Amino acid sequence: MVNTVSGHEARYFGPKAGELAELYAQFLRDTASVDAGWQSFFSNLEDDAKNLLAGIQGASPVSAATQSSVPMNEDESRKATLDSIRALMLIRAYRVRGHLEANLDPLGLKPINPHPELDPLSYGFLEADMDRPIFINGVLGLETASLRQIVERVRKTYCGKIGVEFMHIQEPEQKAWIQERIEGIHNRTDFTVKGKQAILERLTAAETFEQFLGKKYTGTKRFGLDGAETMIPALEQILKRGSALGLDEVVLGVAHRGRLNILANLMGKPFRAIFNEFKGGAANPEDVGGSGDVKYHLGTSSDREFDGNTVHLSLTANPSHLEAVDPVVVGKVRAKQDQKGDHDFTRTMGLLLHGDAAFAGQGLVPETLDLSELEGYQVGGTIHFIVNNQIGFTTDPVDSRSGPYCTDVAKAIQAPIIHVNGDDPEAVVHAARIAIEFRQTFKKDIVIDMFCYRRFGHNEGDEPTFTQPQMYKKIAQQKSVRELYAAGLSAEGAVTQSDIDGMAKTWWEKLEEEFEAAESYKPNKADWFGGVWSHMGAARGYDARRGNTGVELDLLKEVGNALCKVPEGFNIHRKIARQLKTKQKMIDSGEGIDWATAEALAYGTLVVEGHPVRLSGQDCNRGTFSQRHAAWIDQKNEDEYKPLNNIRPSQAHAKIINSPLSELAVLGFEYGYSLAEPDALVLWEAQFGDFVNGAQIIIDQFIVSGESKWLRMCGLVMLLPHGYEGQGPEHSSGRVERFLQSCAEDNIQVVNCTTPANYFHVLRRQIHRGFRKPLIVMTPKSLLRHKSCVSKLEDMLPGTSFHRVLPCEINVAEPSKVKQVVLCSGKVYYDLLEERETRGIDNIHIIRLEQLYPFPAEALSQNLAGYEHCDLVWCQEEPRNMGGWSFVSTFIEEVAEEMGFKNFRPRYAGRKTAASPATGSARKHVEQQAALLDDALTIGKKAMSRIQTRKAEELEARNAASAKVESMRPVAKAGE
Repeated sequence: MVNTVSGHEARYFGPKAGELAELYAQFLRDTASVDAGWQSFFSNLEDDAKNLLAGIQGASPVSAATQSSVPMNEDESRKATLDSIRALMLIRAYRVRGHLEANLDPLGLKPINPHPELDPLSYGFLEADMDRPIFINGVLGLETASLRQIVERVRKTYCGKIGVEFMHIQEPEQKAWIQERIEGIHNRTDFTVKGKQAILERLTAAETFEQFLGKKYTGTKRFGLDGAETMIPALEQILKRGSALGLDEVVLGVAHRGRLNILANLMGKPFRAIFNEFKGGAANPEDVGGSGDVKYHLGTSSDREFDGNTVHLSLTANPSHLEAVDPVVVGKVRAKQDQKGDHDFTRTMGLLLHGDAAFAGQGLVPETLDLSELEGYQVGGTIHFIVNNQIGFTTDPVDSRSGPYCTDVAKAIQAPIIHVNGDDPEAVVHAARIAIEFRQTFKKDIVIDMFCYRRFGHNEGDEPTFTQPQMYKKIAQQKSVRELYAAGLSAEGAVTQSDIDGMAKTWWEKLEEEFEAAESYKPNKADWFGGVWSHMGAARGYDARRGNTGVELDLLKEVGNALCKVPEGFNIHRKIARQLKTKQKMIDSGEGIDWATAEALAYGTLVVEGHPVRLSGQDCNRGTFSQRHAAWIDQKNEDEYKPLNNIRPSQAHAKIINSPLSELAVLGFEYGYSLAEPDALVLWEAQFGDFVNGAQIIIDQFIVSGESKWLRMCGLVMLLPHGYEGQGPEHSSGRVERFLQSCAEDNIQVVNCTTPANYFHVLRRQIHRGFRKPLIVMTPKSLLRHKSCVSKLEDMLPGTSFHRVLPCEINVAEPSKVKQVVLCSGKVYYDLLEERETRGIDNIHIIRLEQLYPFPAEALSQNLAGYEHCDLVWCQEEPRNMGGWSFVSTFIEEVAEEMGFKNFRPRYAGRKTAASPATGSARKHVEQQAALLDDALTIGKKAMSRIQTRKAEELEARNAASAKVESMRPVAKAGE
């Protein structure tokens, strides 16, 4: 074996060994007095090694080195000292690298390669040294031990069926806790006979359920737990031990594999209900509606009791995007903690189950982990349980990750990682117990990585030998974990064969009874409006549904004054001070209320009324456009002051949180928060609306479809800065067309407001109605400071509300004299208005659609009344294939035709179809904007049919391409 000890250490072997302690004493007195190599060596010593060296340095060589009454000469003393140091180095190596030689794979497919740092020979020991006593000062619970005893103990602890990674943690207290927790008992729990029987019973329940489904529904996809059944007793242990440590609620996020088993055997969903779904039955009563979802996506909730302690379990519904549910679960946990006042994070916890390939491969995992220690998102630690199939569908680990473990990403947050062999149930349950104790003690994430296998491939209809013939040859010969464990218990006398057979028979008979009962099973209620949602109901109809959003003037002024009041002694930025003076004039006069002030008034009045407000996003405290300033920073000491939280002593709390540079995880977190808290206004703001596409999975799979699929309401608000100001392709469009394409069945609301008062009302409307719907707001950029984009306080008083359609009331002739009506949405209204005034036009009317969905057909028809003789134009800034045109044109046409318009088909005025949302050229932007305004304000143009439009654009595109080719031809020189 190659000696791996560095030169700095090797020269102190033999006669000079005692000088090591003297050198360490010098290091303690003056770090810089020893060279860099020794500085690194001594700095990285564990506490027990430091204590040992310090003790040796402060006592006689004989007594410190050996604690022996046998006289020793100086050379012997120095050698004994070095033996102690080398032994501690070996022990530390096992703590760091022991997991590399742990017996983790139940299939034993890959040989365990010895690591040189775990070989005593690498530290200068010889075979003859194995039985010589070595003083180790209480490390491993031993004062003195032979090298053989030391190796035996560290291998039992770190190289058995459990491998632990924890030495990457920088907090000494956490490392010491894990070390003490596992070393004193050789990393094994000594289960009682009753405890072992309980584990066997849970394994039997899990295995029998899968076998029963396999027999009754052969080949039906169920993503069974076969090969990973140990997960069930492990999860039971987390709940049981957690309840004893103060846990009363757990929110679960579970991938497909084993989900049905968890629903049945962990959460207590009736077996008959599951069997009924296999027979084609619905999960909810027939009159509930909605699309529903496949059975291995559904969630549920239940209560479990352990030793007199009740734990509420909530399984979050999730789609096939395997890790998409992670931030949703964490957000729900935070909401529940806030509701309970669980500020020390003891009572409510998240439990996430992952597959190995997804944990390593999907970027949402590190995004979610990154939230774990951030003040606005922390939940006191999540337990991550990985069902390590050692394969991803058909892809081997060597092709799916670069590191040795799928869990390597968790080291980014210094989470401890426990790898464990899934065919050793006691080891897995032991790991689960450590995990929940660590989480409850330190309130940090921890990972359990259970190595197992999939007995039937990716799903029960798959043929895994196409791609992994050797693995599945081994699996075919592998006894189930229940069989292996039962045989072991039988051999040690903990159970008899009769006990084993009786357990299986009892479970099979129970399942047969439930199977028969499934024929007549009907769900008696929808899992919808329970708990904190009990005061809510379903949305009815498509009328205005305005809500009571107006506010008394006294309250508006009280909130407004608080927004402008600077605490005594607070050193506010001079530019903000000027803004506050302007804002105070708005509040005093009731005139000129701008966008940011209206937003703050909405938040402030809600918190005074007792409704919490939570807004998160990238840089949202200041606001991307320096418009919000929800947090003021003292210019001398950087203390923070948030005026929204200083209106009244008894108010609710407003949390404005600067998020990490993430869209996907943060939006998922806020969606989860809004699922669990219907009485808070929960908002997420994109830095620019364009960046929302980074969160598309959460939008598609949860926000727009969650109510239909899973009967899960949420009132989440998304603020997406949108508008064409010439800032290029990535700073123009919030992609309103994508949201509109997803609009159906009254699932979401999409608005593009043009007045601060309307924005004020639409925010308050989210809370002051008896139902919840997601709200997508295209918020402005340039309009934040536009002189015309202002409102009055009187527009926010009782009796006022959100207007879905707004007509222009400036310099317009009587309807009979108007020849054309231009319909639009958002910022372009102000461009149209300015251009119309510049041209002195008074026979063109402008109407704004403030709400695009649900489409306000009735309100539009009311505003179009009297203009039936006019031509209709839809004007937008976005390219024709984007924006609202494709969505609203059909609705406008239907309304106009029903009203009797002579020309009921609207004409399009806007940018031509394009692959990119906007040009990057300022000159082109100005030209395009001028052209679309001219087009919209030109009377007499005829609406082209869609076919005519397409042909014209195709011809223009061909001509443009030909011109480009010609421009690239080389110019012929004279004489050629």
